[in-house]
Amino acid sequence: MSFESLGLAPELLRAVAREGYTEPTPVQAEAIPHVLARRDLVAGAQTGTGKTAAFVLPILQLLRENRPSPRHPIREAQTRRRSFAPRPQIASGLPIRCLVLTPTRELALQVDEFVKAYGKEQPIRSTVVYGGVGYEAQFKGIQAGPEIVVATPGRLLDIQEQRKIDLRSVEILVLDEADRMLDMGFIRDIRKILALLPPRRQNLLFSATFTDDVRALAATFMHDAAQVQVARRNAPIELVRQVVYPVDRQRKRELLSHLIRTGRIDRALVFTRTKHGANRLAEQLVYDGIDAVAIHGNKSQGQRIRALDDFKEGRAAILVATEVAARGLDIDGLPHVVNYELPTVPQDYIHRIGRTGRAGMEGDAVSLVCIDERDLLEDIERLLRGPIPWEVVPGFEPDRRLLAEPIPEVTRGGRPSPSRRRRSPHRRSAPRPPVRVDGPRGHAAHSPRPATTHGATHRPIAPHGAPAQAGGPRPFVAMPGERFSRSSSSG
Repeated sequence: MSFESLGLAPELLRAVAREGYTEPTPVQAEAIPHVLARRDLVAGAQTGTGKTAAFVLPILQLLRENRPSPRHPIREAQTRRRSFAPRPQIASGLPIRCLVLTPTRELALQVDEFVKAYGKEQPIRSTVVYGGVGYEAQFKGIQAGPEIVVATPGRLLDIQEQRKIDLRSVEILVLDEADRMLDMGFIRDIRKILALLPPRRQNLLFSATFTDDVRALAATFMHDAAQVQVARRNAPIELVRQVVYPVDRQRKRELLSHLIRTGRIDRALVFTRTKHGANRLAEQLVYDGIDAVAIHGNKSQGQRIRALDDFKEGRAAILVATEVAARGLDIDGLPHVVNYELPTVPQDYIHRIGRTGRAGMEGDAVSLVCIDERDLLEDIERLLRGPIPWEVVPGFEPDRRLLAEPIPEVTRGGRPSPSRRRRSPHRRSAPRPPVRVDGPRGHAAHSPRPATTHGATHRPIAPHGAPAQAGGPRPFVAMPGERFSRSSSSG
């Protein structure tokens, strides 16, 4: 299938060609015709599948096809007198016709970049609204009369409460990464924003996973929505090879530095649970002689952009990030994702590893797991419906005498909450049958997958069932639920 067959205008086809794309991705091929037909749409697509272009391209075409006349200041003043409804102070010009809501400022900026890139020939004015920066520049952007506003929910409501934005002319609403917005606690903000919009509009909802909360939200405002599903529910990217390295909690940083120095990991997005943990790990890696930068919610927008640019341009080999900060980041050719700490929500593991294995390229997802995270690992494996292959790195064998410690809950802002603890790490899960583990990395016997390299210094993860390499870890047999020793107190 070609982009020409989707019904896009010639100027958009030229823009797509300039960006180097020749064929639409599955989500683009299925979603674009529905959007052009002005249908509501619910689309399930993982990150990295081209979903942003799937709504930006048809929206640009729809907005150009039926452009209203610019606002007339005198006529608007007469309307306000008749309706007795004070209108926000915005510039005369075209009304806001499309609102795109995203969970993070990085994703908001990325969407706006797509709008500008694909709309070069017949520009449609857009602006971005997000928190963490001053209001004045965003007020000016709104006063300039954009037809498209890309916003995070919290800052959009802040601006609306100051009567600086008018959303009563919105024709198209997009909820991008709806599952993440709900995970971040934006449900009330979204409902408030929905109440500010005209009832007759086109609604587009994109989500990597369809939880019950996402389905319930969609049911409240979608009308006869078309359904597009290009990724299995909660399924990891097929091209991502996953491996677990068991290690003591105090030796995680040491093991990560070892994997980087030996070429096992050469360029990676590394996840921590908290902002403080991201800062600390980046500083420790720099102390170890590794170029690393951190990105999280406490960083200013300028700091976050510089850190991301340093990573994309190769000035930093490691980008340490929290879950929220990394959501929606567009990093081409990312070979590795490292779970320095496992997420407390199993679905977040899917989002994390989806940062690699994109656009037909293979990638590696590495998890450094200590005894405290045993239950988190089991929860993730239940979600995946199978064990993750794992390997003990020589010299970093876990101390089986150590006992598990509780993992603090993490607040929406990425801070640990000492008063709330995850369930006891000593919970005994239902026993599972033993799995024979073969090969140098202790991989369970699955169908083989070809190995790949991401650079001359990278040692690829061996295919499942491959024979042991010289100098590699020794094969061993393990119970998936007994990878770490259990103390007598654990039952």
